[in-house]
Amino acid sequence: MKNIFILILCLWFNTTYCCNCPPHLRETMVSKGLKHSNIVFYGELITIDTIKKTYSFRIIELYKGNYKSSIIKGKSINSNCEIFPFKKDLWIVYANFNNDKTIKLDYCLPTQTIEIPPGFLPPIPLFTSSERKTTKIDSLSNEIDNLKIRNETMSNWFYQLEQLRAYKLSQSSSNDENTNDFNNQLFFISLIINGILFLSLIFLLLKNRKHKN
Repeated sequence: MKNIFILILCLWFNTTYCCNCPPHLRETMVSKGLKHSNIVFYGELITIDTIKKTYSFRIIELYKGNYKSSIIKGKSINSNCEIFPFKKDLWIVYANFNNDKTIKLDYCLPTQTIEIPPGFLPPIPLFTSSERKTTKIDSLSNEIDNLKIRNETMSNWFYQLEQLRAYKLSQSSSNDENTNDFNNQLFFISLIINGILFLSLIFLLLKNRKHKN
């Protein structure tokens, strides 16, 4: 766990100096993530190529976007605010598509794992004045702060899954209602057409009867 947070810290300092992202607030992170993403899913990071800057996920649950394959590929294009996933783990992913249909991840979206916070918030580094040595109290305080981040990260993980599943269910219910409305409209249109055809048939029969008389 400690090594993971150190790596996040290094990546974060190398990129966020040119990336101005608002903090990910629990109350709005899911709604904002859904709004600003082409595709949202829960999946497993299965391949990483740090030389080609490519990776791929196996999609377990798809919450937004039309994607038929269970495997989706990603590629880093070295743009501002971009995340390169470095840990094979289960992920909640908010992504947008590159021109070649691969995906890219963004610090400004609440992508996370159960250990890595939304948007890759780094651990709190232990900065001390050069005029004094780091004390045990400093180290303990730093560990407590980072423990709070870990606990909040885990809490956000389950919160996001719950909210995304509720969103998917609401979309499914909405689609069912739209389908029912469409079917009802077809039924009434069919009744009207059949009524017109029936009246036309009666009119023709009456007309033929008059000619015979």
